[in-house]
Amino acid sequence: MKMRYFEHKKARIEIIPMIDVMLFLLVFFIIVTLQMIPDKGVNLQLPVSSQTQDLPHPKITVNVLADGTIKVKDQVMDVAQLTAMLAADGAPDKTELTIATDKAAPFQHFMTVIDAARKAGVTDIGIAAQPQAAN
Repeated sequence: MKMRYFEHKKARIEIIPMIDVMLFLLVFFIIVTLQMIPDKGVNLQLPVSSQTQDLPHPKITVNVLADGTIKVKDQVMDVAQLTAMLAADGAPDKTELTIATDKAAPFQHFMTVIDAARKAGVTDIGIAAQPQAAN
């Protein structure tokens, strides 16, 4: 009886680990690409503040132009439409809202947007401002 210590087996390429790595890379690049997509916005002259700090990426940004026009995602809205949109968001108390108001806009326009947001149930409201230049 003859024993073979080294039997010749056909080489196999394991494909499962390669698929795992490729899926991981795909997910990684998708997440990185989503972070690189810039938000569209309106060119506003934001007010300046010495107490600015970075806010988390807002879920919704409301732009208030100098003439009082309210824009959300390049769509002009009135106060009732803004309140309805924020209330229909699913969980308004968890909605992160940032208000960017032109510094030439009367303060009443800013307060109108805050009232609309509060009426819809939004409590997490941020105010966009430019950091003050160091002198």
